[in-house]
Parts: sequence; C-alpha cells; structure tokens
Amino acid sequence: MQHPHPLQPPSSDRSAEVRRRFAEEARSERPDLATLCLLMGAEADGTLDEAGLDAAQVELDRLAGELPFRPGTPRAWAVALRDLLGERYGFHGVAADYQRLESSLLHEVLRRRRGLPILLSVVWLEVARRAGAPVYGVALPGHFVVGLGSEAGVEAGPEGGGAADGRVLVDPFDGGRLLSGKDAEVLVAGATGTELRPSMLKPAAPLEVVSRVLNNVRAWAAGRPEQSAVGLWAIELALLLPAHAARLRYERARLLVQRGEFVAGAGELEAYAEVVGAVDLAVAEEVRGEARAARAMLN
Repeated sequence: MQHPHPLQPPSSDRSAEVRRRFAEEARSERPDLATLCLLMGAEADGTLDEAGLDAAQVELDRLAGELPFRPGTPRAWAVALRDLLGERYGFHGVAADYQRLESSLLHEVLRRRRGLPILLSVVWLEVARRAGAPVYGVALPGHFVVGLGSEAGVEAGPEGGGAADGRVLVDPFDGGRLLSGKDAEVLVAGATGTELRPSMLKPAAPLEVVSRVLNNVRAWAAGRPEQSAVGLWAIELALLLPAHAARLRYERARLLVQRGEFVAGAGELEAYAEVVGAVDLAVAEEVRGEARAARAMLN
C-alpha cells in the first residue's frame, strides 16, 4: 500500500511543540515508548495531529483488548500475540520495508501493518504491556525482537516453546514467530557473523529503543541527500534524549553545511571543536579546518 502523498513536515510552531513534549517525555521518570514513537511520527508527518496521536493510542488499546485474559505462561502469551497480531491482523515485515520512511513511524506501521523489526516490536510491546504481559524488547544486533517471561535467561526448546518460568523470544517481523535458541543464534550470525552472547539478550529500555529508531531514520536519510531535512530532525530529536553521543553534534553541524546553512554549520563545528579539543587536539584542529572551509563557501 503506497502512502497517498509524500510525508509533509509540520509547521515550525507544531514542530517546536512536538519537540518540547518529546524532551519532556524522554526526561520523565518512566518514559512512555508509544508516546515517544508517535511524537517522532508527528515530526515526520505534519498531517499527524492530536486526533491522529490519540487514535493511534486507542488502536493499541483496542488490540490489547482482543487478547485473551492473562494467558499464563510466556509461551501462551507469545502464541496469543502471534495469533492476534501476526495471523489475524497481518502485522509483519518484508525486505522492501527497509526502503520506506513510513516503516519507522508507529502511526504508519499501525495503518499499514508493515514496518521494520523494531517498529513491529514496538506494536507487540505496547499491545502486550497493555494486556498485562511480562514483555520487553531485545535489541539483537541487526534485528530487534521481543521477549516474554522472566529475564533470567533463555530456556527455549526446539519449537521456541520455552520453560514456563523462563523466557520466550518472538520475531514480530516474521509475524510473531516463536524463536528457539538456535533461531536467535542464526539471526545474530546473519547480522554480524558473530556468536550470540548472553549480554545481547538483556531487555532494552524505552529510551534505548527510541535511540535505535532514530538511528534507523538517520541511516535512511543519509543515503538520500534530498531527504537531509529528515536526517536533521532525527539528529535533533536524538539530541533531546538524556543520554546521547557527543558526536551527534558534529553530525548535525556537517548536515547543516551540506544543506547550505554555512554560517550555522561553521558555528556548530567550532563549538564541537572546543569540546573535543579537551581530549584530542588533532581532531579539534581538523574540525576547525572544516569550519573555515564552510565559511569560505559564503564568498
């Protein structure tokens, strides 16, 4: 299903309000994953107004209401989610979804029932959480999945069943398929060529999920110079998270220069050089050189 029109950015006033709310939610005691993902969508899609934000939350509530009452074991929860979201409603992903910005926007994933592994996992997480399931995200390298049950290790059998008191992994991109330990090893090996380590299975906090989604948006935009505005808002939202890499400021400065905003970009490069100069004088001087080159483009 194609989007009926290219995504249009919000007005500057609307964008400022979205960013204020995003920063406030990200810094709250218990950041809400769905809210943060939907605000990301509002930054990408100017047609997503308050009614649209509310409708998306209502849809997640509605889906949760269709799950059986407290299925019990982790495996029973996993099967119930797969049957509802994967089979009945057809939420899944295909390779072509990696080429679409909509695949990283929660409101579009709810509409299309298609998306990247991490956004489909957000649907699973939010529906399951609302229904009372013991659920959390698992940020495997290159492929996000969902865990159900305790956090004390994976005890999955050959059919992905898991022990009643253990943990079951499911792959929302594959319609909620239950993963055996071997399946998880294959996913990691395919993405990185390395072995699955226990540390890769630890639950991902909501802000880690949001940061990873923004990384995906930045990567999508980086390969499309005409979409530099998308890359810029993705960086600027990431900078609003309580913890972020200092290098994001350098990335933002370079993107401003790329967009022809030479004075602003040069100023940000110089500010970054001041910071990095405390630890690496050579890199700082290199960045100052970039700033001088940016200012020279004005002549």
